[in-house]
Amino acid sequence: MAPPAAAAPGGSRSGALRYPQPMAADPHPRSVVAARAAARLARFVTVGLAKVDLSLPQYRLLAFLDEDGTAHADLQQRLTVSGPSVTALVDGLVSRGFVERRRDPDDGRRTAFHITSEGHRALEDADAAVAACLAELGSHLDADEAEAAVRGLEVADKAIRRHREAGVR
Repeated sequence: MAPPAAAAPGGSRSGALRYPQPMAADPHPRSVVAARAAARLARFVTVGLAKVDLSLPQYRLLAFLDEDGTAHADLQQRLTVSGPSVTALVDGLVSRGFVERRRDPDDGRRTAFHITSEGHRALEDADAAVAACLAELGSHLDADEAEAAVRGLEVADKAIRRHREAGVR
Protein backbone atom coordinates (compact mmCIF):
# COMPACT_ATOMS: atom_id res chain seq x y z
CA MET A 1 0.00 0.00 0.00
CA ALA A 2 1.38 3.42 -0.96
CA PRO A 3 1.88 6.01 1.77
CA PRO A 4 -0.57 8.92 1.78
CA ALA A 5 0.40 11.97 -0.26
CA ALA A 6 2.63 14.33 1.67
CA ALA A 7 1.35 17.75 2.57
CA ALA A 8 3.23 20.77 1.31
CA PRO A 9 5.57 22.29 3.90
CA GLY A 10 3.49 24.46 6.17
CA GLY A 11 0.29 23.25 4.58
CA SER A 12 -2.13 20.38 4.61
CA ARG A 13 -3.53 18.08 1.96
CA SER A 14 -6.75 20.09 2.01
CA GLY A 15 -4.89 23.26 1.03
CA ALA A 16 -5.51 25.11 4.30
CA LEU A 17 -2.37 26.49 5.87
CA ARG A 18 -1.59 24.30 8.87
CA TYR A 19 1.54 23.56 10.84
CA PRO A 20 2.49 20.17 12.27
CA GLN A 21 2.57 19.79 16.04
CA PRO A 22 6.37 20.20 16.46
CA MET A 23 6.13 23.74 15.07
CA ALA A 24 3.07 24.68 17.11
CA ALA A 25 5.36 26.29 19.69
CA ASP A 26 6.78 28.62 17.01
CA PRO A 27 5.39 32.07 17.81
CA HIS A 28 5.95 33.13 14.20
CA PRO A 29 4.74 30.35 11.87
CA ARG A 30 4.79 32.79 8.93
CA SER A 31 8.56 32.95 9.35
CA VAL A 32 8.73 29.25 8.52
CA VAL A 33 6.78 29.81 5.32
CA ALA A 34 9.01 32.79 4.48
CA ALA A 35 12.21 30.83 5.17
CA ARG A 36 11.08 27.96 2.98
CA ALA A 37 10.01 30.36 0.23
CA ALA A 38 13.46 31.98 0.39
CA ALA A 39 15.06 28.56 -0.05
CA ARG A 40 12.84 27.82 -3.05
CA LEU A 41 13.57 31.28 -4.48
CA ALA A 42 17.30 30.57 -4.18
CA ARG A 43 16.71 27.54 -6.40
CA PHE A 44 15.08 29.76 -9.06
CA VAL A 45 18.04 32.14 -8.90
CA THR A 46 20.47 29.21 -9.17
CA VAL A 47 18.73 27.94 -12.31
CA GLY A 48 18.94 31.39 -13.88
CA LEU A 49 22.60 31.73 -13.02
CA ALA A 50 23.41 28.35 -14.56
CA LYS A 51 22.37 29.85 -17.91
CA VAL A 52 25.31 32.27 -17.64
CA ASP A 53 27.69 29.74 -16.07
CA LEU A 54 27.79 31.27 -12.59
CA SER A 55 27.01 29.71 -9.24
CA LEU A 56 25.03 31.50 -6.54
CA PRO A 57 28.18 32.05 -4.41
CA GLN A 58 30.02 33.48 -7.44
CA TYR A 59 27.08 35.80 -8.16
CA ARG A 60 26.99 36.95 -4.54
CA LEU A 61 30.73 37.63 -4.60
CA LEU A 62 30.52 39.64 -7.84
CA ALA A 63 27.57 41.61 -6.45
CA PHE A 64 29.50 42.41 -3.26
CA LEU A 65 32.54 43.47 -5.25
CA ASP A 66 30.37 45.60 -7.52
CA GLU A 67 29.52 47.71 -4.47
CA ASP A 68 33.23 48.27 -3.81
CA GLY A 69 36.49 46.36 -3.65
CA THR A 70 36.77 44.12 -0.62
CA ALA A 71 39.50 42.37 1.34
CA HIS A 72 39.57 38.60 1.88
CA ALA A 73 38.47 38.76 5.53
CA ASP A 74 35.59 41.09 4.62
CA LEU A 75 34.39 38.68 1.94
CA GLN A 76 34.66 35.77 4.33
CA GLN A 77 32.39 37.57 6.80
CA ARG A 78 29.94 38.90 4.21
CA LEU A 79 29.61 35.59 2.38
CA THR A 80 29.60 33.61 5.64
CA VAL A 81 31.98 31.01 4.23
CA SER A 82 35.40 29.77 5.28
CA GLY A 83 38.64 31.41 4.21
CA PRO A 84 39.56 28.55 1.86
CA SER A 85 36.10 28.78 0.26
CA VAL A 86 36.58 32.50 -0.41
CA THR A 87 39.98 31.75 -1.91
CA ALA A 88 38.51 29.08 -4.19
CA LEU A 89 35.67 31.39 -5.27
CA VAL A 90 38.03 34.28 -5.96
CA ASP A 91 40.53 32.04 -7.78
CA GLY A 92 37.79 30.80 -10.10
CA LEU A 93 36.62 34.33 -10.87
CA VAL A 94 40.20 35.59 -11.31
CA SER A 95 40.90 32.79 -13.81
CA ARG A 96 37.85 33.89 -15.82
CA GLY A 97 38.99 37.52 -15.78
CA PHE A 98 36.03 38.68 -13.66
CA VAL A 99 38.02 39.67 -10.56
CA GLU A 100 41.52 40.96 -9.92
CA ARG A 101 43.65 41.12 -6.82
CA ARG A 102 45.27 44.42 -5.82
CA ARG A 103 47.48 45.45 -2.93
CA ASP A 104 45.67 47.70 -0.49
CA PRO A 105 47.35 51.12 -0.94
CA ASP A 106 46.87 51.90 2.77
CA ASP A 107 48.07 48.53 4.05
CA GLY A 108 50.49 46.65 1.82
CA ARG A 109 49.90 43.45 3.80
CA ARG A 110 46.29 43.29 2.65
CA THR A 111 45.04 42.21 -0.73
CA ALA A 112 41.80 43.68 -1.99
CA PHE A 113 39.62 42.17 -4.70
CA HIS A 114 38.06 44.26 -7.45
CA ILE A 115 35.57 43.43 -10.15
CA THR A 116 36.92 43.91 -13.69
CA SER A 117 35.05 45.30 -16.69
CA GLU A 118 34.59 41.68 -17.84
CA GLY A 119 33.24 40.91 -14.37
CA HIS A 120 30.78 43.80 -14.68
CA ARG A 121 29.54 42.36 -17.98
CA ALA A 122 29.19 38.91 -16.41
CA LEU A 123 27.25 40.42 -13.50
CA GLU A 124 24.95 42.31 -15.89
CA ASP A 125 24.31 39.07 -17.81
CA ALA A 126 23.64 37.26 -14.53
CA ASP A 127 21.27 40.01 -13.37
CA ALA A 128 19.36 39.72 -16.65
CA ALA A 129 19.17 35.92 -16.40
CA VAL A 130 17.91 36.10 -12.82
CA ALA A 131 15.41 38.83 -13.76
CA ALA A 132 14.06 36.58 -16.52
CA CYS A 133 13.59 33.71 -14.06
CA LEU A 134 11.85 35.99 -11.59
CA ALA A 135 9.63 37.39 -14.36
CA GLU A 136 8.66 33.81 -15.25
CA LEU A 137 7.87 33.16 -11.61
CA GLY A 138 5.91 36.41 -11.37
CA SER A 139 3.85 35.47 -14.43
CA HIS A 140 1.93 33.11 -12.15
CA LEU A 141 0.73 36.05 -10.05
CA ASP A 142 -1.68 38.85 -10.78
CA ALA A 143 -0.20 42.36 -11.08
CA ASP A 144 -0.85 43.30 -7.44
CA GLU A 145 0.65 40.05 -6.13
CA ALA A 146 3.72 40.42 -8.36
CA GLU A 147 4.24 44.00 -7.14
CA ALA A 148 3.83 42.87 -3.51
CA ALA A 149 6.37 40.07 -4.05
CA VAL A 150 8.95 42.45 -5.49
CA ARG A 151 8.27 45.00 -2.77
CA GLY A 152 8.73 42.28 -0.14
CA LEU A 153 12.13 41.39 -1.59
CA GLU A 154 13.14 45.06 -1.62
CA VAL A 155 12.16 45.39 2.05
CA ALA A 156 14.05 42.19 2.91
CA ASP A 157 17.12 43.60 1.13
CA LYS A 158 16.83 46.81 3.15
CA ALA A 159 16.67 44.81 6.39
CA ILE A 160 19.70 42.72 5.40
CA ARG A 161 21.72 45.84 4.55
CA ARG A 162 20.78 47.53 7.83
CA HIS A 163 21.64 44.37 9.73
CA ARG A 164 25.06 44.29 8.08
CA GLU A 165 25.63 48.03 8.68
CA ALA A 166 24.82 47.50 12.36
CA GLY A 167 27.71 45.06 12.49
CA VAL A 168 25.50 42.16 13.52
CA ARG A 169 26.70 38.77 12.34
